Amino acid sequence: MPSRTGSSTKKRSEASPGDNGPTRGGHVGLQVCYEDGNFGVHEELAASPLPVPGVGLSLLLCLEAAPFTLGRLSPVELATRYSNFSEGVCKPGYSSALMNAIYPKFSKPAPMFLDDSFRKWAKIREYVPPFGIKGQDNLIKGILAATKEYRLTPALDSLNCRRCIIVGNGGVLANKTLGSKIDEYEVVVRLNSAPVKGFEKDVGSKTTLRITYPEGAIQKLEQYEKDSIFVLAGFKWQDFKWLKYIVYKEKVSASDGFWKSVATRVPREPHEIRILNPYFIQEAAFSFIGLPFNNGLMGRGNIPTLGSVAITMALHNCDEVAVAGFGYDMALPNAPLHYYETIKMAAIKESWTHNIQKEKDFLKKLVKARVINDLTNGI
Repeated sequence: MPSRTGSSTKKRSEASPGDNGPTRGGHVGLQVCYEDGNFGVHEELAASPLPVPGVGLSLLLCLEAAPFTLGRLSPVELATRYSNFSEGVCKPGYSSALMNAIYPKFSKPAPMFLDDSFRKWAKIREYVPPFGIKGQDNLIKGILAATKEYRLTPALDSLNCRRCIIVGNGGVLANKTLGSKIDEYEVVVRLNSAPVKGFEKDVGSKTTLRITYPEGAIQKLEQYEKDSIFVLAGFKWQDFKWLKYIVYKEKVSASDGFWKSVATRVPREPHEIRILNPYFIQEAAFSFIGLPFNNGLMGRGNIPTLGSVAITMALHNCDEVAVAGFGYDMALPNAPLHYYETIKMAAIKESWTHNIQKEKDFLKKLVKARVINDLTNGI
């Protein structure tokens, strides 16, 4: 979670690589601060610099020694402390506060994307892809030298409160007419090649980030949205090599060990391309879902799906997190698997890489604790 500092903190932690800077949330009198890794909750009347209609008693959430610690408060109690916010008003620190209640170690700052200090991250330096960047230094350095951008956008980074939605590809999105609701979020994350054009009524028209790996990337150039950021999730060393080809507009080699055909071009300029922090893959797999560690190597059933990885990323970098299009109901074999095609649920086969049941348990836990809001109620 990016470090957020408040005025009541006596001793602040040092900013980490990719830190989001000043406190988001002063507009509603809610501040999040950090001290010695201890979490606390206070209530106090605070004058809001820019009052928000409907917000009376403001909350001060401080990550410091306090009469109440987040570990002693249930998710329901924490959610109640935010209940005075008006409908639709962004609640600063909401998802991370609830996340800390069920995963007390969820406090490590983790920027969305790799920047030129990536080699300082010990957690990812120790492991090969997908859980780290070991052996990829030169490739990543070459990519970052061309992209030169490691954040979202200036407008999004300056927000005092940021709401993010991860749009999954599930058939549960079909005919829900959630498009306008999805577009209300400041950050809209889409996965792999899930199309937008022609499905706007259900999935919205806005795309902030599209996260993918080579085999999942859109191959038809006309299907890419304008003004979105292209984000690589590197699951194997070939993925970083592929991104270097893309960034430098070099010819993609089909013999680089991909398991199916890959995009040979992405209609994005280097400054519109990012590398997802591999820490989210590692944390989702081992800290949250509980997949086999396998000495930090890719193995049977220990790779989290891109959806769970994207949610983990959002929990570290957004104040509120929602999802739509998640969840597969195997009791409905004739239901559509994806919102954009006619393949049925019965087509799902056992996955060698993923543990769908464990992921489902993890996501259900987040929904039950109100850490994430499931708009399509599919989880």
